[in-house]
Amino acid sequence: MALRNVKLTISYDGTNYHGWQLQPGKRTIQAELVNAVSELLGWRTRVTACSRTDAGVSAKGQVALIQIDSPIPTKNLAKAITDRLPADIAVIEAVDVPMGFNVIGDPKCKLYRYTIFTGRARPVFEIHHCWHLPEAKLDISAMNQAAKLMLGQKDFKSFAAADDHRTDSIRTIFRCDVYSSNNPVASIEHRESSDDWIFIDVEGDRFLYNMVRNIVGTLVEAGVGRMKPEKITEIIEAKNRRAAGPIAPPEGLCLMWIKY
Repeated sequence: MALRNVKLTISYDGTNYHGWQLQPGKRTIQAELVNAVSELLGWRTRVTACSRTDAGVSAKGQVALIQIDSPIPTKNLAKAITDRLPADIAVIEAVDVPMGFNVIGDPKCKLYRYTIFTGRARPVFEIHHCWHLPEAKLDISAMNQAAKLMLGQKDFKSFAAADDHRTDSIRTIFRCDVYSSNNPVASIEHRESSDDWIFIDVEGDRFLYNMVRNIVGTLVEAGVGRMKPEKITEIIEAKNRRAAGPIAPPEGLCLMWIKY
């Protein structure tokens, strides 16, 4: 059989995992995928993802690549791999891609969604997939004013993790929207929710380590009135992590999709 490239689209609940990346002695999404694919094919198989999500972060549209030399039809791979995975991970699509396909370098854009719940009562069925800020009065208009100042190609060094030492911190944000569950998209996903559910969508070409969570934490500062929306420009110009707001918890973050 000829060697072929197969792109996998993967959904997972990151609650019980130490992120995507393989780590000795720790349970990770990548480790589960490698084990499942290797068991199916009969040899150790590398699984390379586009985005290395953190511990506690979930995904609906993570993308990974495997190279296989197997008679198994590509159309059967998604189910065959999923059958060997834990219940909180699923391969939702498998498609053949050219051998030159670069799963890390080729994406045009990615969308992350962050979920915040401001209701008084703890949302026990969603607690692992949101940031619970009980009875917080978030000014969505102020948050959106701040969010709009993030749009475009900028140096996002102030929103990178302090230990991210990459010299290239220029990224492009195409969309940064803050909205409550009265938005038609949100109401479909949370039909029993109220306006206490707030969503932040951040779409960009690439992201620095912890960038979205740091953006969210900063927007919340604007939402509760501890920061003027226009301060975002000053924060970006500072190119210093200490200039931005606190990091948001990982539980509220979900990688929605990646487009190539």
